[in-house]
Parts: sequence; structure tokens; C-alpha cells
Amino acid sequence: MTIASVVFDIGNVLIPWDRRNLYRKLIPDAAEMETFLSEICTTAWHETQDSGESCAAATTTLKARFPKHHALIEAFYDRFGEMLGDQVPGMEQIVMGLKARNVPVYGLTNWPAEMFKHAEAHNIISHLDGIVVSGREKVKKPDRRLFQVLFERYEIEPGRALFIDDVADNVATGIALGMHGHLFHDAERLRTVLKGYHLLA
Repeated sequence: MTIASVVFDIGNVLIPWDRRNLYRKLIPDAAEMETFLSEICTTAWHETQDSGESCAAATTTLKARFPKHHALIEAFYDRFGEMLGDQVPGMEQIVMGLKARNVPVYGLTNWPAEMFKHAEAHNIISHLDGIVVSGREKVKKPDRRLFQVLFERYEIEPGRALFIDDVADNVATGIALGMHGHLFHDAERLRTVLKGYHLLA
């Protein structure tokens, strides 16, 4: 069956995201920084905001638990944009190549609602035909409900869509729902996959 649309994850597929980009500036000692990120501003804590929790409320709660680190905790969302790189190499060319061939492109991302403005500041996001943001929908990948929002909102037929994500569990959910899936590593390998689907020359 012909692929009619392509769905991209955003963080680390279209735009690089790494907490360390910010915290290297704030905590010069690498071991101390890793301890802070593994014990205080953890991945699990941040993912709660991906699911719709208020960034301000989460920050207030965490500061109450770790008052000695209040400034470092506040920086997480106050300076969130500094965690982002410019763009994943080669990906804007791929998105624009698909657009040039009239292939609709969408975003399906785990991202706090209040922080998505930092992604929207990047030119590559303006080329997407539609985006579903987990923090706005209050459910995150790999939950099937977020995929269903995408399908219904943009009238996407799963069996004719290719989903690209850098997290295996997310790709597995897309495939379970009937989508074609690709676990993202880099633009070069993705371009080969897209040529295989005759989406790029």
C-alpha cells in the first residue's frame, strides 16, 4: 500500500534536545551534574509535564523537596530553550523534500504544553502540516490515545502512514496501530528508508 503521509517525532528527530546542554553551564563538575539530573530534575519528573502537568506547579513542588537546589530547579523550565540544538543534521532537507513531492508531514511529540513555544521557534516546525503535543492533550507516547488524536484530527489512515521516532516503544505502538514504523538513528538511514517507500528520489 502507498504511504500517503509521514509522521515525525520532534525531540531528537527534528530538533536536538538534551538537558545537559543547559546544565553543563550551571554545574561545571560533570559527576555532580549527572547526580543532579538522575536524582532531582530526573527524566521521570520531566515526563510528568509531558503528560500535561503544569511546569510551574511541578517546579514549585520539586523546590519544596530540594530547597538547597531551588535555583537549579527553576532553571529547568525558565531556560528550557537552552536545552535545544538548532536542528538534527539533514532533517530539514528531508522534510522539505517530502513537501516538494506533496507528501503531508505531521508531528507527534512528547513535550510540555508551556514549553512547545521553544520548538516552534525553529524553522523546521513551520513546515509541518499539523502537530499533536502530548502536554496539550494530557497523554503521552507510547499511549495509544495520543496516536488516536493524531489520526482523528488530521484524518490519517494508519496503514498509509509512516511513523518515525527515536524511542522503540513509541515505534512499536505505531506499528501495533497499523502504521509503518522506523526507529530513527540519523537522516542518512531515514533517507534510504524513504527512498524505499518511493517518497524521495
